[in-house]
Amino acid sequence: MYTLYYSPSTASLVVHVALLEIGAKHELKLLDFASKQQKDAAYLALNPNGVVPTLILNGQAYIESAAILMLLAEHHPKAGLAPAHGSVEHDLWRQWIVYLSNDLQSTFRFWFYPQDLGSVEHPEPVRRALQHKIEHIFNHIDTHLKQHGPYLLGSQFSAADLLLCMLMRWSRNMPKPATAWPSLNKLTHLVTARPSWKKMQAIEELSTWPEVTSA
Repeated sequence: MYTLYYSPSTASLVVHVALLEIGAKHELKLLDFASKQQKDAAYLALNPNGVVPTLILNGQAYIESAAILMLLAEHHPKAGLAPAHGSVEHDLWRQWIVYLSNDLQSTFRFWFYPQDLGSVEHPEPVRRALQHKIEHIFNHIDTHLKQHGPYLLGSQFSAADLLLCMLMRWSRNMPKPATAWPSLNKLTHLVTARPSWKKMQAIEELSTWPEVTSA
């Protein structure tokens, strides 16, 4: 059985959804960020970075959301979260996950935590630069989806789409959220309509996203 240390709406979200997708038995351990429980010595012994997620399997702690996502997809091939190992599609799947983690997720980290760049708040030029990079990445992915979608791997849904959807959700309060791009918006609705996403949303008590608008 898996044990997932999580906090709602954070980087642990994608691991939570993946666990629900594969149907694996798991236990959730909620960390209270308000009281900085993620910085407690007991938790730091599992995850020295003091962030979530941390996944425990057979006594071993695993960290980094993208790495855990790949672990789960490859440990549970019947769940269909990754293409067949050894295929070109699998190599592209891995490439997308690394790209999303390195380029988009890391930029969001700076967007939300200016202290990582040595500031209490971002100076306006830095804020604009981070926003520009995030929007540039969304534009790149939207172009890809327009040509090859609806999913990152074409007609095949995968764990990479879960990761992308989580990161798109993080943009919901930005000046230009990810849902402003038509192909990204389409993927958002496909992923959030899945039972796994709906169940995660209920468990973590998150507001509905994207918002349902009347015609």
